[in-house]
Amino acid sequence: MILVVGIWAAWKNKHSGEAEGTNRSETIMVGGRDIGLFVGGFTMTATWVGGGYINGTAEYVYLPDYGLAWAQAPFGYALSLVVGGLFFAKPMRSRGYVTMLDPFQQIYGKRMVDSSSYLHSWERSSGLLPSYLPLVRATLSVIVDINIKMSVVISALIAIFYTLVGGLYSVAYTDVVQLICIFIGLWISVPFALTNPAVSDITVTAVKQVYQSPWRGSIGKNDTWVWIDNFCLLMLGGIPWQVYFQRVLSASSATYAQVLSFLAAFGCLVMAVPSVLIGAIGASTDWNQTSYGAIAPKDRDQADMILPIVLQHLCPPFVSFFGLGAVSAAVMSSADSSILSASSMFARNIYQLAFRQSASDREIVWVMRITIFVFGGLATVMALVTGTVYGLWYLSSDLVYVIIFPQLISVLFVKGTNTYGSVAAYLFGMLLRIGGGEPYLRMPPFIYYPGWTTEQRIHHMTGEMEDVVVQKFPFKTVSMLASFLGNVAVSYLAKYLFESGKISHKYDFLDAVVSKHSGEIMDKTTLVTRGNNIGLSEMAPVKPRLSVSLAAAFKRRDTLAAETVEEEDESSPDSSHHDE
Repeated sequence: MILVVGIWAAWKNKHSGEAEGTNRSETIMVGGRDIGLFVGGFTMTATWVGGGYINGTAEYVYLPDYGLAWAQAPFGYALSLVVGGLFFAKPMRSRGYVTMLDPFQQIYGKRMVDSSSYLHSWERSSGLLPSYLPLVRATLSVIVDINIKMSVVISALIAIFYTLVGGLYSVAYTDVVQLICIFIGLWISVPFALTNPAVSDITVTAVKQVYQSPWRGSIGKNDTWVWIDNFCLLMLGGIPWQVYFQRVLSASSATYAQVLSFLAAFGCLVMAVPSVLIGAIGASTDWNQTSYGAIAPKDRDQADMILPIVLQHLCPPFVSFFGLGAVSAAVMSSADSSILSASSMFARNIYQLAFRQSASDREIVWVMRITIFVFGGLATVMALVTGTVYGLWYLSSDLVYVIIFPQLISVLFVKGTNTYGSVAAYLFGMLLRIGGGEPYLRMPPFIYYPGWTTEQRIHHMTGEMEDVVVQKFPFKTVSMLASFLGNVAVSYLAKYLFESGKISHKYDFLDAVVSKHSGEIMDKTTLVTRGNNIGLSEMAPVKPRLSVSLAAAFKRRDTLAAETVEEEDESSPDSSHHDE
């Protein structure tokens, strides 16, 4: 059904934007900027409500050491959409950008945008991984008895195909179907799971220990700053994603972009409710009475699969079929958005604006099609690999918060930042974040922040007990603030040194201060010269006949092209007067 809807959306909107003269490549990326409230609200909600969202929420509610108190994604991402709508959606949409990286390229030039694009493209493409592998295994491989690798490949091919033929239109329309499937599928399953004889009253297990610690959870005094750090990462780090701004930029107006963000924030909270209930059901179940077996999922290291496990073993077969189908729909929702956002940024910001400014629209469309295949293939390979790839995805999410978010604030709201400050911000943020270490990747810290401690944990891949350094300090948020302040400070310092003459202009090797992008036209909608933005719509059209008469006013006619002189002599009634 999702595949059919995707192809129908592509056919329905194949001529969209032609009347307004919009390029085909831009139509694929931002859907002709005519996405309405209904479809826009669904597709904006699907920005976050994917496989990782619904499965991760259930997992955290189920885990004994975390519980509902640590299931931060629903409120964190909802607030992220509210903050994005209040402060970021309007300036981005009103300036007519095509991708999130356009303002970076406008202010910092093509040299800096390359690293940003690759970081976002890789991260967002590999964003499939946290939800793809366990969820597809629990659906197609169990219900339909398809080999796990084959099921991943089939799902990926479907997502790649309709994204390829329809771009954002197909992604947006299929998001409507996917969210409806998720909502209906999960809500059908919840009553059956709640009434299963093996499940205790979840209102009791929320506050009392029955089969494990209460699923309500709690935040220890020593973990307060860690909780705040993670919440800020979700709330603010959830803003600088191409998948979010792709929806913002596709809205029919800046006001609509804001409204869609607020609608999606409400949608995120609503869609999280069945996941929370399923996580609570998992924590309230005597698994010895189920077909799953006596050993609980948390003891089998399968807590990340608690949602499909509950659907499969606590619901009748026909109900679990719909519920697990909803999970498949969520996975598809994650896949198509990731593939499209990565290919859009590569085709526009890397290929077109950084290397091939003269590329035709047809050429850009073909580059997008090729990169959709490439990124889709890479994402599929990552979905078939466990362990380290997930750790890299997790770390890259932190780096987006620490590095990209403060630079997004700088390019939109802080005047005077330049490429030198941007480079410094990258270095500061990267050093402070990597310095804190990453246990999942077995990266030991070389910066020991205040309050650090050592814990013994079982490694997720080897199963060995090992000592892990745990940072109790909110070093991610501190790294983000240091990145922002470093950007501003170094930018103004470089500006002062070059403009005051303390450093010769010839050493401005990035052309960031003295001759800022003077020779570059970064975007077809905006001319950038020395920081002044001149919209093309504000410029008076030049009449062809006027240009000829102006050319005739030159005294030294030998400086004009021969063709122009001949045309002027033939067309001007006063040509003999000019000759005299």
